[in-house]
Amino acid sequence: MDTVIASSTTTVPSTLRGVRREHQYARFPRKDVTKQMVLSMAKEHNVQFVDFQFTDIDGVLKAVTAPVHKLEELIDNDMWFDGSSISGFTTITESDMILRPDLNTFAILPWTADSEDVTALLSCDVHLPDGSPYEGCPRQILKRQLAAAAKLGYEFNVGPELEFFLFKRDEEGNPIPVPHDSAGYFSQYDDFALELRRLAAFDLDSLGIEIERMHHEVAPGQHEINFRYSNAVRSADNVVSFKLALKDMAARAGLHASFMPKPIFGVNGSGMHVHQSLSQIADGKNAFYDPKGTYGLSALAQSFIAGQLEHIRAMNAVMNPSVNSYKRLVVGYEAPVNAAWGQRNRSALIRIPRISPAVAAKGSRFELRCPDPSSNPYLAFSVMLAAGLDGIRKGLVAPAPVEENIWELTPEQMKEKGIKTVASNLKEALDELVKDEVIRGALGAETFAKYYEAKCEEWESYRTSVSKWETDRYMDC
Repeated sequence: MDTVIASSTTTVPSTLRGVRREHQYARFPRKDVTKQMVLSMAKEHNVQFVDFQFTDIDGVLKAVTAPVHKLEELIDNDMWFDGSSISGFTTITESDMILRPDLNTFAILPWTADSEDVTALLSCDVHLPDGSPYEGCPRQILKRQLAAAAKLGYEFNVGPELEFFLFKRDEEGNPIPVPHDSAGYFSQYDDFALELRRLAAFDLDSLGIEIERMHHEVAPGQHEINFRYSNAVRSADNVVSFKLALKDMAARAGLHASFMPKPIFGVNGSGMHVHQSLSQIADGKNAFYDPKGTYGLSALAQSFIAGQLEHIRAMNAVMNPSVNSYKRLVVGYEAPVNAAWGQRNRSALIRIPRISPAVAAKGSRFELRCPDPSSNPYLAFSVMLAAGLDGIRKGLVAPAPVEENIWELTPEQMKEKGIKTVASNLKEALDELVKDEVIRGALGAETFAKYYEAKCEEWESYRTSVSKWETDRYMDC
């Protein structure tokens, strides 16, 4: 089917223009924030409501909103809610749950700052009525893996790169898979796209998300915005807020922001490449750096890489969680399907970025390129860390790096080099997840059972549905 390409002559609505110039948002601290600091900031910025936000097992943002006069009480005594209707949470007989806010995440939603209903957000951990952490809370799952890393003396840092599409809406306001522009990679000729990305950057900056770079991606209507690395929990919080901000900005512009991995046939899909490193808790030094190692990576970093290569097919079930995810992971669209690593090689699953010698000691890292932005970031980062730590504990040795174009290798050459591929579909990934004790264990028994059941149902629904492609092809049989 031919893709209809939108005109690039659209102008930015007046409701978006100039917002940043009229409002200077406060840069709130991100460490050791106290209750009094939160209350003071809420008063200073005339906050009226606070969203206590969290995600379900699929990464879908949820929130309970409270008027600001209840804020102090809820910080002291937590927010109670019914967890029985949240995907992947408790049953109807165990419905009472607690949201415990992380005060370090307090921020004003910038698109409400000039309204009568100024709203702030607080990211929350989910707890049980007795105050203990809820095993199925995605944020708590990630914290458990971070605690495992801390026992070894390390902190896990990640820097995700999110790609997304901006689509048009029909006359009734429903999103349609029609790109808002006809631009291509690194294009600077579409004023509308340029201004939208810049306005999005202002919103993200005001949420405390430090933007590093942004650009138009390969496909029409596709963009990428990268933000600074941080510890894994903070980065996962940022991914959730990033998606919220982008969707709101797009809606105000009359568009729809989609993080679907492969929304259009025949063009590149959207990934969430994740840069990863471990720092030593004792002195803050980058544990992945060794000037004498391959590409400046330490033996520990290479064991971490080996762990991810070892577990990648089970990890796919979490990092690439939908049927649609695997329509992106196909050869021909710069998709990272080959389980190998290298520096110059963008056909490999893991890439080692080139780094200036002046910053190598701090900046050495590697980039895992198969995750996509439809994944739950807390769970995705959890399985990445679990796999890497398994490689470290077992002293796994990474295979030799591959710098050839793997897409041009024959199956025989790939077998000779020991290059495997990622899972080819969701069912295959789920089968691998069942067999992988490390990745299954990272999720926890309860979350694994619920996640596996939900994804099997998704696969079965897809497998038994009849698509337009099939009726077009087989109706005349």
